[in-house]
Amino acid sequence: MKFEAWKFEARKSDARRTTLSFSSLSQLSAKAASVATLAALCALAGCQRSHGPDVLATVNGKPIMKADVETRYQDTLGQSNQHPSQEQANIIRLNVVRDLIDEEILMQRAAKLNLTATDEEVQSKINEIKAPFTQEEFDKRLAQKHLTLDDLKREIRRGKTEEKLFNKEINSKINVTDSDIASYYNANKSEFNLIEPQYHLAQIVVTGLPAPSQQAGNLQNSKASNDAEAKKKIETLHNRIESGEDFGMLAANFSERPDNAQSGGDMGFISESQLHSDADVYNAVAKIKPGQVTDILPLYENTPAGKKAVGYAIYKLIDKQAAGQRELNDPRVQQTIRTQLRDARSQLLKNAYIEMLRDQSRVENYLAEEIFKNGAQ
Repeated sequence: MKFEAWKFEARKSDARRTTLSFSSLSQLSAKAASVATLAALCALAGCQRSHGPDVLATVNGKPIMKADVETRYQDTLGQSNQHPSQEQANIIRLNVVRDLIDEEILMQRAAKLNLTATDEEVQSKINEIKAPFTQEEFDKRLAQKHLTLDDLKREIRRGKTEEKLFNKEINSKINVTDSDIASYYNANKSEFNLIEPQYHLAQIVVTGLPAPSQQAGNLQNSKASNDAEAKKKIETLHNRIESGEDFGMLAANFSERPDNAQSGGDMGFISESQLHSDADVYNAVAKIKPGQVTDILPLYENTPAGKKAVGYAIYKLIDKQAAGQRELNDPRVQQTIRTQLRDARSQLLKNAYIEMLRDQSRVENYLAEEIFKNGAQ
């Protein structure tokens, strides 16, 4: 198993892990306004709660610490040379706090159901990741990703815990019947009549073209506004994929391709002749196996003057099929349809589940209250 493709899977919807750029204030302002409005209601009602200066929020009494927020905040800024204004920094921190609140909500739910990943499960995944490398190589790769071993263990524990939680609460309750599969096949039979090899791809697209964040088409309204931001954003997303986060979740939340972002970046099946129209993409896809992703590739648009670089893309090869008609009794057809229907239902239920747990939790966001109070003066 390659280090670059860590698979500890089933990370939550990236509605909770937000990679932010300073210029995309319109997308952040809506989220910040929502949080601040709740704080305002409490302030108007005269709510008074005491808390230490190092606590920025609580979830059912469990504190979200300032140190943890600042660590995530610095991770969000990355190696960028840009410096946010005070207002921009506050917006980023508000979203970081919201992310940590949602993570804590899920961890508390998992603990209540006795589904927290064990030390043995975490160590087993560590051993799996380390297996192909010497200790020196492993340490070097951790350093390249700006991770310590403890950081990696925490990420694995969180990912494993959420995987167990989602499997019990969501995936175990999804039932795709033979009738469902037959109905889908009969309604979409042409999809399985392959006159040439077909590649089932998904993509994450980021462009440096300025546009309103509302036009990004993803769940986070996340939009890069220049090439530097686009490059940083796509590199961050590629690292998160390599660290085991779900490709479809990241695409739904951050890809800037409006026509497929919210379906996990699914491009459907693409014929080999179509794929040949972009030699870079074809060559990259031809080198990987189903389930793997490409490196970051340049994204071009055709202009009268020729190809023009407009951004970046990552492609995932979901499946590859040879030419010919595929019948319903073909196990590959059944599995393809079953997986597609199951994944679609799982994605929907995960988003609803997170919202439901948030509604059931007692959340105190002191940072939001403080920002609203200071801003209203």
